[in-house]
Amino acid sequence: MGRREETAERDTKRVALFVEDSAPFQLVARAGYAVSGVLHALIGAIALTTVFGPERGRADQTGALVKVVEIPAGAVLLWAMVVAVLALGLWQIARGIAVSEKDGRRRWFRRISAFAQAIGFVAIGVIAARIAIGGKSGAGNSKTLTAAVLSVPGGAVLIVAAGVALFGAGVYFVVKGVSRRFLRDLGPEGTAVRRSVELLAVTGHVAKGIALAVLGVLVVVAAVTSDPKQASGLDRAFDAIARLPYGEVLIVIVGVGFIAYGVYCGFRARLARL
Repeated sequence: MGRREETAERDTKRVALFVEDSAPFQLVARAGYAVSGVLHALIGAIALTTVFGPERGRADQTGALVKVVEIPAGAVLLWAMVVAVLALGLWQIARGIAVSEKDGRRRWFRRISAFAQAIGFVAIGVIAARIAIGGKSGAGNSKTLTAAVLSVPGGAVLIVAAGVALFGAGVYFVVKGVSRRFLRDLGPEGTAVRRSVELLAVTGHVAKGIALAVLGVLVVVAAVTSDPKQASGLDRAFDAIARLPYGEVLIVIVGVGFIAYGVYCGFRARLARL
């Protein structure tokens, strides 16, 4: 690496550290965690309506955001959510760039984890913005994108890779919940506070992991069968779970788990280690 590249890298890290340590960015980042909590709780509630409610809803991020825009002053709230989650995405990017772990493998693992979370939050922000301005986003676009990728040479391989990545993310969430690794994300608060959110976090991580793993399997099936309809959002994953033996019971468990994860995110907005 030449002197110019080293200087550029130092400057980039300096900016990243400034963003990471910025009090206003940290405040908005915490708001982003709160927004994530609201969306997860709404997804869980919509999933429960597929069992107990008279109407079926879209139990995914798009369906949850549509519910937000339908309430009084929902458009204003939705734009506030856009700002919060995009700022959280930017903060995660800065966090990834500024990683100072000495061990190379752990450094890159933490960096990739931060960048992956950034992509997720930015995606939520883009979807929310499109809904706020009256655009459409969601399952139909997922199917169109999947069809487009499947139509190019090697597209099925890319879809399989995406499915495997989603399945891996699901396993990661389950392991993180069961092993209680999420405690590393929380600040050094009193044990009573940490214990009060621990059960919520375990339940929520496992439930979200199961849903993501099922979604990953569906994406792989879409690639193998060349059927874009198989690849959709979390609502499709919930439908697949519902068709299993005792599927309605499983949906209730997963739906409650998503609500628990949403409440945990609310606590994380206050307690997160930033």
